[in-house]
Amino acid sequence: DTRPFPFFPNNVDLWSDGENYSRGHWLNGRASSRSLASVVSEICNRAGVEHFDTSQLFGFVRGYAVTEVSEARAALQPLMLRYGFDAIERNGVLQFRMRDGFDAVSIRQDMLVTSPDLDGLTEQLREAEAEVSGRVRLRFIQADADFDAISEEAVLADEATHAVSGTELNMALTRGEGRQVAERWLTEARVAREALRLALPPSQMAIGAGDVIELPGEGAEGPGRYRIDRVEQAGALLIEATRIEPEVYDPAPLEEELASLRPFAPPLPVFPLFMDLPLMRGDEVPHAPHLAITAAHWPGSVAAYRGAVDANYALNAIVPGRSIMGTTRSPLYAARSGVLDAGPVLEVKLTSGSLESVSKEALLNGANLAAIGDGSADNWELFQFQEAQLIAPLTYWLKGRLRGQAGSDGLMPEVWPAGSSFVLMNGTPQQVELSPHLRRVAQNYRIGPARRPVDDPSYVHQVQAFDGNGLRPFSPCHLRAKTEPTGDIAFRWVRRTRIDGDAWEGPEVPLGEE
Repeated sequence: DTRPFPFFPNNVDLWSDGENYSRGHWLNGRASSRSLASVVSEICNRAGVEHFDTSQLFGFVRGYAVTEVSEARAALQPLMLRYGFDAIERNGVLQFRMRDGFDAVSIRQDMLVTSPDLDGLTEQLREAEAEVSGRVRLRFIQADADFDAISEEAVLADEATHAVSGTELNMALTRGEGRQVAERWLTEARVAREALRLALPPSQMAIGAGDVIELPGEGAEGPGRYRIDRVEQAGALLIEATRIEPEVYDPAPLEEELASLRPFAPPLPVFPLFMDLPLMRGDEVPHAPHLAITAAHWPGSVAAYRGAVDANYALNAIVPGRSIMGTTRSPLYAARSGVLDAGPVLEVKLTSGSLESVSKEALLNGANLAAIGDGSADNWELFQFQEAQLIAPLTYWLKGRLRGQAGSDGLMPEVWPAGSSFVLMNGTPQQVELSPHLRRVAQNYRIGPARRPVDDPSYVHQVQAFDGNGLRPFSPCHLRAKTEPTGDIAFRWVRRTRIDGDAWEGPEVPLGEE
């Protein structure tokens, strides 16, 4: 079948026979899978084990990863848990057997012998119900899809507690297979609450660990089957076994659900904006610009590469998230800084994301900080807004504004026209790396999907130079002029600082520009 996997079978809107895939004969997505016997054989060969037998193993391994250098036992353990098989030694050969509860050795009452380690011919033990979890959660990699980490859970019908016993398997399974494994573990653990200890004569030395024995029941109780976990040879054979039921290993009915795939996102260009901003918190790199990025179809992480010329680019920054950006649909006229602007509403149309209103206390503590500008790197005003009223999809009215924040009042024009750029400074726009000696030096930038190479056509090329506006001193305020008796004019003002200027303890702000 030439239809591409995994879009076939998962895209049932396009191919209606996709639901037949789990029971069909398609090789799509299956040719790279392995048999359980071949995987176990490879692990044994790499560990230097020469004499082993995997002829009794049956299973289909879709994918299994061993991420750490470890012993063969550690590599086999997840497979043994998933597929339910044991490793036992017989006559110098390491044998692997599926747990099925069949081929049980019948043990009659007259075959038992007494032992000083036993209280009677047999000892039966039962764990307290509280020690056995009634809820199991299995986490694994979803096969036949985007290989996301998912989980399946099984719970007993009479389980009232919310305690969960969780396990992770670093292998690929379908949801149905994961559910089968969780249900088998849960049932097997409930049956295995019963344990048995008994002693057999040396003539039964052929019985060993991993074998299944069957003992007759007492009264109306039917015979019980036990899997031998431990054999101690000290005269008689002292055996420790765990109760099993063959029906536990019968696979539960498999109801496969087709996986959901993330829609294909073509590698389209992103829209980046460089912003040479003043210090907002005080801990930024003062000469480095901020980079905000959005896109109609977000490709995931975006990479920004920098080079002195349009060649030999080096990775400069990885931007993991899409910024909340847009354009204004109404003009924003100049207003006095330091007081709430109650002028006409500012209408903003976003490309994605949302805005929210905040309390006055949150506003005065720095919430809802945004930048408005003409799209160039240098010309940006920082302002805050208290109210964001949704009037249409992705369209807001912004009210209760604080203008010219962080010393940007000196860049406030008479009017920001409709069509100006808007960026919410919520921490998503991040600074790019820039050495101090590269201030005002033109640099080449290529920005695009991080999964694509730097020469991919989806990358946007820009040449930018930055003044380092975080180093720019704030303009003075409260300018006053007074004519002295001598005829001279004395000018007085209040000094502002861009660093640690919010403290109220001293009569003046620190001299941050020395």
